[in-house]
Amino acid sequence: MADQTSKTVTLDVRDDLRSGRDPFDKIMGALAGLGEQDRLVIINIFEPKPLYDVLASRGYAHQAERTPEGDWKITFEKSGAAS
Repeated sequence: MADQTSKTVTLDVRDDLRSGRDPFDKIMGALAGLGEQDRLVIINIFEPKPLYDVLASRGYAHQAERTPEGDWKITFEKSGAAS
């Protein structure tokens, strides 16, 4: 079997939110470009709990962590994807 390389796409949506723009379409667009082994990392000003259910319904698991600055870093990857 050939080696599969994965990539990580990082979206920092803090400025969008601070400017009153909803980053949902940007997030969904980034997901559409991901391969099965790829990850999406979102940097946010709050923990986006409603997004967890939306992406779980599309097969994505998440891991969230609070940054030292008080923001959130959430990593999404396909459930069952090799780490």
